[in-house]
Amino acid sequence: MGGEQQDCGSPEHGLHRRRFLEGLTAGAISTFSWSGLFSNPVFAETAKKKQKRCILLWLCGGPSQFETWDPKPGTPTSGPFGSIPTSIPGVHFSELMPKCASIAHKTAVIRSMKTSAREHSQAINLLQRGHKPRPPFTRPTLGSVLSRQLGQLGSALPNFILLDPCPEGNEFKGFKAGNWAGWLGAEYAPVRTGGEFGIPHVNKLDSITTGDHEAREELRSFFSKKFENDTRSEAASSHNAVYERVKGLMSCAHLFDLERLPRKDRERYGPGTFGQHTLLARTLVEEGAPFVMVANGMPWDCHVFNHEIYQMVVPDLDNILFQLHTDLEQRGMLEDTLVVAMGEFGRTPWLNAARGRDHYPNAWSLSMFGSGIAQGAVVGTTDKLGIDVTGQAHNEQNLFATIFSALDIDPHGEFNIPALPNFHHVEDHSEPIREVLA
Repeated sequence: MGGEQQDCGSPEHGLHRRRFLEGLTAGAISTFSWSGLFSNPVFAETAKKKQKRCILLWLCGGPSQFETWDPKPGTPTSGPFGSIPTSIPGVHFSELMPKCASIAHKTAVIRSMKTSAREHSQAINLLQRGHKPRPPFTRPTLGSVLSRQLGQLGSALPNFILLDPCPEGNEFKGFKAGNWAGWLGAEYAPVRTGGEFGIPHVNKLDSITTGDHEAREELRSFFSKKFENDTRSEAASSHNAVYERVKGLMSCAHLFDLERLPRKDRERYGPGTFGQHTLLARTLVEEGAPFVMVANGMPWDCHVFNHEIYQMVVPDLDNILFQLHTDLEQRGMLEDTLVVAMGEFGRTPWLNAARGRDHYPNAWSLSMFGSGIAQGAVVGTTDKLGIDVTGQAHNEQNLFATIFSALDIDPHGEFNIPALPNFHHVEDHSEPIREVLA
């Protein structure tokens, strides 16, 4: 696939050629048009089954590797928690993660992450965009790129969904990444929701009949499209894309309602917002959403009382990852769904005066499972105290190349941006972490 160019922002390229051919071989189509392709229920169902999906569990604030995937028992950096054996001989996780330890042979862990940004805003951008800033260009986030690569034409369900407990918050309350879609445009920005889980402002006013509502939308669409065509305005194109998104949301807003899901499922994921949002992410990808990101505020940013707080948040994460893996496996979705659990960096091997761990990008860990990921892979090591990576270290570009490869996307494919230098999904010919790929 190396170096394959993809025209940026053109809707004709929203459907991956491979998925289109798979739909044809399924015998779903005899004749078709682009506008009516997904109206065929057989083709739509086949495409949804074949579609690659990704769930990013964003552990906002930066989780400690010592209390999760890379414990150092019996050392000055370990803290009060021990380690437990996993289902992989010789591999141990923190004793706070017994459920993940029991399925370690079905997941993968990277213990050799080494990045450069030490503060939240810079680190969030680095680990969301996969490359350092290059002004005046704004690189799209991972979710925006994947929504374009994996999304389907004509889907009412958004291709990039961000579930955040504080959707309007700042970096210390909700998730903040600035211009999410960058040069891809507003069409690939996320639909953000959270809090009470519902999508606001999508109900038709009672004072307007269905016929009047549709007539107004047709008139708006006609004039807006004419203006876009006459002026060749990218801003107008993005504006129209947003209206189309709202139109789609009106038809699928019920999918964001957790109350419709069985109570036993909601109880399994735990009462916290992060667990409930992860359950919602599972149902959304099951319905065809290609990329869902779940953020969870800043509980991992433990500059004070690290051990006391981690006694609560790590077992919660342990259960959530276990339930999500179990659900995807039982539903036959694991092969086509990539799950990544990570934050923007790790935590210091030492404690500060407030018994907390500070920001530490020098050596940290993350977990992955599902589509394209080798089961039971534990990649990289750190030294006895967890101060540095021993052997090969991996940065954000290696991680992005791994994610793209796992989802059957060429990591070195180009964005074809008129009048701008060529950009790639992953720059500098950075290689994926081969050991973690199936």
